Amino acid sequence: MSNTPHELAAEFPEHVGLMRHLKETDGHFARLFETYHQVNGTIHRAETNIEPADDFHIVELRKKRMQLKDEIYGMLVRHEPEAEKPAT
Repeated sequence: MSNTPHELAAEFPEHVGLMRHLKETDGHFARLFETYHQVNGTIHRAETNIEPADDFHIVELRKKRMQLKDEIYGMLVRHEPEAEKPAT
């Protein structure tokens, strides 16, 4: 079992500023970000035996984390040019 935290800032360091921007301006992104954080924390606590869980449950949580991460990444790459435009 891996006990790497998988924080989004570490997963996508080149998008930290954009993630901050989207958390403040996009409610859907903010919800995805928070859900990812909760699922990731649950996985990390299970993998480090702080809150043990059975293997099936951990696998399901990992699938959910990957799905969330894919959706978050998709939003990051779609919104990146828009976020860099100067305000008019």
